[in-house]
Amino acid sequence: MDQFIVPQADLIPVSWGWLQFLLLLTFPLHLLAMNAMVGGLAIGIIQHIKGGDVQKKLAHRIAVALPLVIAFVVNFGVAPLLFLQVLYGQFVYSSAVLMGIFWILIIPILIVGYYGAYLYDFKFKSLGGFGPVIAICVFIFLLVIAFFFSNNMLLMSLPERFTEYFSQKNGTQLVTDHATFWPRYLHMVCGALAVGGLFVGLLGRFRKDEDPELARHSERLGMKVFFVLTLVNVVIGFWYLFSLPKEQMMLFMGKNLGATLVLLIAFLAVAGALAVSYTKKLWLAFFHAVLLVVLMTFIRSWLRSGYLSDYFTLDQLQLMPQYSPFLMFLLTLVAGLICIAWLLKKTAEVFASEGN
Repeated sequence: MDQFIVPQADLIPVSWGWLQFLLLLTFPLHLLAMNAMVGGLAIGIIQHIKGGDVQKKLAHRIAVALPLVIAFVVNFGVAPLLFLQVLYGQFVYSSAVLMGIFWILIIPILIVGYYGAYLYDFKFKSLGGFGPVIAICVFIFLLVIAFFFSNNMLLMSLPERFTEYFSQKNGTQLVTDHATFWPRYLHMVCGALAVGGLFVGLLGRFRKDEDPELARHSERLGMKVFFVLTLVNVVIGFWYLFSLPKEQMMLFMGKNLGATLVLLIAFLAVAGALAVSYTKKLWLAFFHAVLLVVLMTFIRSWLRSGYLSDYFTLDQLQLMPQYSPFLMFLLTLVAGLICIAWLLKKTAEVFASEGN
């Protein structure tokens, strides 16, 4: 590949294995928070529009949690994006430039959507029938951001399409015409909606003794949403798998033992998730969902490596040891996780005191 099209990889401060490990460690946290955000908001909108006392209570509880969840999505997304940029910077920066107009738009769209989430929370009662309109706008903004991210993550894996820059120099290059884009995007969105149902069920259990009717409704609804949409997502998942180029698809059909085993474990986890959700075992279903998110993170990594194997492999990265920044990051990561745990504890205490 012409080096003018794909820039030279930067030097890395520690072995790429550490960076890959941290990418695989932090990305599931972002995905879980994103699922709670997208899926929870969708359920809240439907409940708000449907009306009824318990439905509006659930919609309000989701609205209160939404700004906090968005904050976690953004913050949990920073670390994996940085690790991705360190490992695959020459590809992800290039693809971001090629779709630069849309990539830059993510920030203002996120700001407006975040403001809308706070408005929906703080003015829930006074907005009346206009509240769901605000929530729908926020939901659309989130889907648009996901659309742009999906485009960039796929485009970075297709360096052979970087030459399209010469016929499209205005920073608006997308890959919606690629065979895998729509199943990839829909698989992510449907998965988020499904797992969001579990978070709604868990949210309903919060202060369960105070409002047992809301808790029962939330859990019943959340489990139903998770079960139905997981079934739908299985179909989309097979669509996605068989839309992959043969070389990449065969990675999960025996060509790569690790990738094949992880996909088989994922199939078993899906079957287990459907079984326990059908029998209304919320925590077991949540455990299976977390396991699936982790497994999908590994599958994404293998797929990305498969796409780029003709152009680049991680062992080609050159090392210039600088361990002190890496150690500082690890210390900051641990301190940050402690702070987040403290924040969640205090938030729960505040909500509990308000309920009393």
